[in-house]
Amino acid sequence: MAAASTTRLPELVPDPVELPEELAGLRSEVRSFLDDERAAGRWTPRADVWLSGWDEDFSRRLGERGWLGMTVPVEYGGHGRTALERYVVTEELLAAGAPVAAHWIADRQIGPSLLRHGTEEQRRAFLPGIARGEVYFGIGMSEPDSGSDLASVRTRATRVDGGWRLSGTKVWTSGAHHAHAFFALVRTEPRDESNRHAGLSQFLVELDSPGVEIRPIPLLTGAHHFNEVRFDDVFIPDSRVFGELGNGWAQVTGELAFERSGPERFLSTYPLLASLVGELTAAGDVDAGTRRRIGSLVSRLWTLRSMSLAVAGALQSGRAPELAAALVKDLGTRYENEIVDAARLLVDVPPDPGAESGFARLLADAVLHAPGFTLRGGTNEVLRGIVARGMGLR
Repeated sequence: MAAASTTRLPELVPDPVELPEELAGLRSEVRSFLDDERAAGRWTPRADVWLSGWDEDFSRRLGERGWLGMTVPVEYGGHGRTALERYVVTEELLAAGAPVAAHWIADRQIGPSLLRHGTEEQRRAFLPGIARGEVYFGIGMSEPDSGSDLASVRTRATRVDGGWRLSGTKVWTSGAHHAHAFFALVRTEPRDESNRHAGLSQFLVELDSPGVEIRPIPLLTGAHHFNEVRFDDVFIPDSRVFGELGNGWAQVTGELAFERSGPERFLSTYPLLASLVGELTAAGDVDAGTRRRIGSLVSRLWTLRSMSLAVAGALQSGRAPELAAALVKDLGTRYENEIVDAARLLVDVPPDPGAESGFARLLADAVLHAPGFTLRGGTNEVLRGIVARGMGLR
């Protein structure tokens, strides 16, 4: 009989992480701040606020309290705190439905990427403003006609004296009409069909540069946070090459670990879940089937939180667990859609995008945003392919 194989499948999720007890004080501080904000009427809780809740004053107030750029070293204007401390602040903001979109991308992945790949000049140019909540970024990855095939990008940078000339189009760029800059993944070498990931580089593009045109992509409701960004022979100086030329694919996939694994992947609709429980409690006499469904949603919330925390711990130690991050995003997407389905089924209140607050408005926000849950950060099909490939199944 042949000996059993000793080959081990890769760990899908890093080692579990427990939040230290001393972070309870930080959590209490954040909750008190958010209670005061709501009491003052500065904002109303919404679902999916990390994408649509743009409020620069709120971001600056967070910056004043040291709750942005938390993991950025003090020498770059940050606060030198841990990824787990940042995690506590992040999940409290999301659970409250606070308007965090202005600073979200800059704080979540641009700051860590600048620390990992940026030049000293780039770090000093952007990190202090990110930590103050005054500098905002988008993400320049997706392109028209490319779908989820990021390796097929056609935006091209051509070498010229002192820098590069950039031509092409990026799409679905959240917040580009407000943002100061973004990282653009572009081709700096001709496409090689034998290695489609080669010849890709990243550039730090300041969005007020001559030749940059930003076109809105409004939602059916008229709301505007998506954009198309076009480059017409835009000059990018050598000082704005980001990372190593030709290493763009590796850099982007490293950034995606930050983008896919955070608590926003399962807390975008938490305000709706909390409101749903409130509606059911107020109605009384909840049947056993409804209790089981809510119990399942809550238990899965804690499972996803444990997985996301484990990735945060790995990121803190300097690793970039792309496989685990893809799993968090895939499972979180399906979970959030189930919250929307449960809210529509279990409470006889129609969604109302015109409502000022309450269950009807939260449901409307979630219903309108739900189609994008399976797209942003990578489609579910692509993410499952990443997981399968990482396990040696394809």
